[in-house]
Amino acid sequence: MNRLCDSMEPKVMDDDMLKLAVGEQGPQEEAGQLAKQEGILFKDVLSLQLDFRNILRIDNLWQFENLRKLQLDNNIIEKIEGLENLTHLVWLDLSFNNIETIEGLDTLVNLEDLSLFNNRISKIDSLDALVKLQVLSLGNNQIDNMMNIVYLRRFKCLRTLSLSGNPISEAEDYKMFICAYLPDLVYLDFRRIDDHTKELAEAKHQYSIDELKHRENLMQVRLQDERARQEELEKHKTAFVEHLNGSFLFDSMYAEDSEGNKLSYLPGVSELLEAYKDKFVIICVNIFEYGLKQQEKRKIELDTFSECVHEAIQENQEQGKRKIAQFEEKHLSSLSVIREESELPNIEKMILECSADVSELFNELMMLEMQLVEQLEETINMFERNIVDMVGLFIENVQSLMAQCRDLENHHHEKLLEISISTLEKIVKGDLDEDLPDDLRALFVDKDTIVNAVGASHDIHLLKIDNREDELVTRINSWCTRLVDKIHKDEIMRNRKRVKEINQYIDHMQSELDNLEYSDILD
Repeated sequence: MNRLCDSMEPKVMDDDMLKLAVGEQGPQEEAGQLAKQEGILFKDVLSLQLDFRNILRIDNLWQFENLRKLQLDNNIIEKIEGLENLTHLVWLDLSFNNIETIEGLDTLVNLEDLSLFNNRISKIDSLDALVKLQVLSLGNNQIDNMMNIVYLRRFKCLRTLSLSGNPISEAEDYKMFICAYLPDLVYLDFRRIDDHTKELAEAKHQYSIDELKHRENLMQVRLQDERARQEELEKHKTAFVEHLNGSFLFDSMYAEDSEGNKLSYLPGVSELLEAYKDKFVIICVNIFEYGLKQQEKRKIELDTFSECVHEAIQENQEQGKRKIAQFEEKHLSSLSVIREESELPNIEKMILECSADVSELFNELMMLEMQLVEQLEETINMFERNIVDMVGLFIENVQSLMAQCRDLENHHHEKLLEISISTLEKIVKGDLDEDLPDDLRALFVDKDTIVNAVGASHDIHLLKIDNREDELVTRINSWCTRLVDKIHKDEIMRNRKRVKEINQYIDHMQSELDNLEYSDILD
């Protein structure tokens, strides 16, 4: 289709174009009113029309953070991009452009109506984030595979779909297929789907739909299981004991231990290794369970602290509101008296009295804030001591349990070394009855070689244990430091904000008095 803008030079979406577009929407529109003000506030624009402007590339829209409707049809846009900040967008028109691929829509989670009519799109995909999508227009594109329709089943809110003008719309089973696979669809190609058609479509494709539903249900179960596992893992990470509720740490010790894996084939080592693993895993599970309990205690401590802080601030604010209410009641009465007074000396005296009241209110509000600061400082310091002690005790007990893991490893190392030396002696004497794998027998050339092999295995195991312990200690210490720092910084910011509020209110009251005095003197 020939379009008006095809004969024009491509244009850049710069601030000048955007200001012009906002202004052109007319003074009756909110955006038009904004355009007439000094400095257009793009963040306040809710609707933007940029059609027929020969735009090649979407750009500079990040300032329209509250935009709800965006019209970009009839341009020469080749790529969907630059929309990531428009998270409030509900309606988007990109029809009559040169777009080949659906992309760049991942953040538009509130989008309900999307038009990509008359582009060059051959595949329906990359719409997963559009969970609220109700209307999708993809007519006059190059979609030729009917299985694209199956992809749209995930959009539970989709009610209107346009695909006419695509190769698939020429298929004999086009309408029936779509009605069967998208049973909640109300409009197809701008025509309402009647109940009879839906019944026929369902009957025709019932077997395929039943199979598909079965696969979807299995997939849904797997997704739910995976989501549950991820949530559980995050919970364990929050407690700093992830992967300690089983043999993960033990298995990791042997994952990169080639010598240890070879030595496991020595006579008697298999039983030794099994007993070692059982005891090792028990200790890991003890660490895991202890970690979850301590995490719950830390959470209770933090929740209690947050509740205390909230209550203290709330109570302080209520006291401040009461003082302000009392002041304003008296202040308004005083202003009425001043305005009725005709004698200048009396006016000046009353204004001075009001000014003194303002100063007294300032002192009272600041005193309240100082009391709150002292109260919160004491609460924060107490919480800091408690949480640091809890973390310290947790680390101490975990290190004690990790020491037990090292003791087990040391004991296993001694036993393995005994078996290895004994095996070497049997090999030298020719008394070894069992056949050893070639790579294992290669270690038994002399005592130094076998001792080094057993020692290398032992070093790898100790390193794994040490690293896991160091990781846990480092992470929980970092968490504690960040938490305490944030609490202190939040309190500093709260105090600054409150002091600023008090000063602004007092300045306003005093300015009102100053203006009253000035106007009365002029009169």
